[in-house]
Amino acid sequence: MRISTLCYIEREGKLLLLYRNKKENDPNEGKWIGVGGKIEEGETPDECVLREVMEETGLRLTEYRLRGKVYFISEAWDDEEMYLYSATGFEGEIIRNCDEGDLCWVEKEKVFDLPMWEGDRYFLKEMLSSDDDIDMTLIYKGQGDDEHLHEVINN
Repeated sequence: MRISTLCYIEREGKLLLLYRNKKENDPNEGKWIGVGGKIEEGETPDECVLREVMEETGLRLTEYRLRGKVYFISEAWDDEEMYLYSATGFEGEIIRNCDEGDLCWVEKEKVFDLPMWEGDRYFLKEMLSSDDDIDMTLIYKGQGDDEHLHEVINN
C-alpha cells in the first residue's frame, strides 16, 4: 500500500493548487490537486508534508494541521493511505518552475469548478466546511477512462 500526504495551503480566501501537466504517465494529469507526495522510509507524515511542500512550492510551512486520513481503494491503481493536511502559515516565495505542474492560488468558491478527482471533492468539501477530523474511504471501480468513484465511506 502506498502511504502519502496531501496539503491544501490557504491564504486570503484562496487555496494553493497544483495543476498536474508536466510529468509523463502521471495518473493525476489534467487534474487540480493539493501538494504532497509519497512518505519515504523512516519519515513521519509531518516530515513528509513539510518536505513535499518545500520541494513542490518553495514554501516552508509554519502553521499546519493534520486533518485526517483518506483511504483510496482502486481496481486500476495501488491502494493508498493518505494523510490530509491544511496549512495557513508559511514563509518564502513560490517557485516559478515546479516539476509536477503549475501552481496557482484559486478562490475557494471556484475550486470545485476545476477538473479534479471525483473523490477529492468529498474530502475537500468536508475539510473546508468543518474543523472535524476526516476519516474516509474512497472506492474507485473500472480502468482508464472508465474509472469512476463507486463508493464513499465515512469511517
